[in-house]
Amino acid sequence: MVTTANDYVIGLHEDPAAIDAAAWNELLAAQPAPTPFMRHEYLLALQASGSAVPATGWAASFVTLHQGGQLQAACALYRKSHSYGEYVFDWAWADAYRRHGLRYYPKLLGAVPFTPVPGTRLLARDAAWRGRLVAALGALASESGMSSAHLLFVDEHDRAALAQAGWMLREGVQFHWTQDPERPMADFTELLSRLQRDKRKKIQQERRRVAEQGVGFDVYEGAAITPALWDFFYRCYTLTYQAHQSTPYLTRDFFARMAASMPQHWLMFVARQGDEPVAASLIAIDPDSRAAWGRYWGCVTPLPCLHFEACYYQPLAWCLAQGYTRFEGGAQGEHKMARGLLPVATASAHWLRDPRFAGAVADFLASESLGMEQYVDELRERSPFKAG
Repeated sequence: MVTTANDYVIGLHEDPAAIDAAAWNELLAAQPAPTPFMRHEYLLALQASGSAVPATGWAASFVTLHQGGQLQAACALYRKSHSYGEYVFDWAWADAYRRHGLRYYPKLLGAVPFTPVPGTRLLARDAAWRGRLVAALGALASESGMSSAHLLFVDEHDRAALAQAGWMLREGVQFHWTQDPERPMADFTELLSRLQRDKRKKIQQERRRVAEQGVGFDVYEGAAITPALWDFFYRCYTLTYQAHQSTPYLTRDFFARMAASMPQHWLMFVARQGDEPVAASLIAIDPDSRAAWGRYWGCVTPLPCLHFEACYYQPLAWCLAQGYTRFEGGAQGEHKMARGLLPVATASAHWLRDPRFAGAVADFLASESLGMEQYVDELRERSPFKAG
């Protein structure tokens, strides 16, 4: 703990359990862009389940600012020994350090592990406290001897505060479906009717192919997701990683903790061929903001077009039926555009200790930003929706 001249206390926590959950969640709820993934329960589950811990390269260093016993600002921060599970790629930066005989790792990272969802990262009572929090992060990065510090998938308020403090900004892109408030779509059939003919025909063909294989879907929300369903989903989830010859980031215990502490934020689609379950997709939902996020999927029996049905068409149809206004499809994937998800800009912020590398990265980011703007403009020109 460090007490500043302004009489507020800066705390550094190696376990989110040391932070009052109610205070954290109350502060999160007051933010411009809160998501369920920044809730105390979610972050605690990542650590308590062994998913994001020092042994897997995620050493928690959560920062809190208290004044008068009240939590005024906070940030979920990690000391990282690699760049896996981030979805904002800095492997080239790490390689440049290595080739010059310097250490890039460990680095400081402000992010939700394994979760590329944009939202508020700097939890703060107001702009002044956000500025103090940024200053605390900069001091921690500098005093700890880390090569760098990074905040990923920040909202626009975070972005402004970090830019004002001299952090470098990096642009990215994701693909989201958003309900048009002026011309709302009533259901999935209407969504299809607004797509260009070739896109609509392709989706109809894909959905028909799934149905012709005798596949139907059951939908389970919240507490209706039983332990047996979670077990089946986790089997599917691990098989997806095995197919790509990699190891799952999340343990079964993580999902058990989600079922116990955040059931209202989960939606599961189970595909059945006859009576036999063959695939599952897991969607995160927020009933308050009416937003949904595609998270994980897997299958025990690979079937043509099943991925698109489980991960896009079923969730989109559910969102429309339930009055949800946003569905985020996750990181990367231009193929999502053909399914009605449009490009949305994302941002991250970066601080590098070495001025030589900071200058080189700044030049790179300026060039990359120009290219990203052109890329997003080109994507928007290729909208799958009919004009007018």
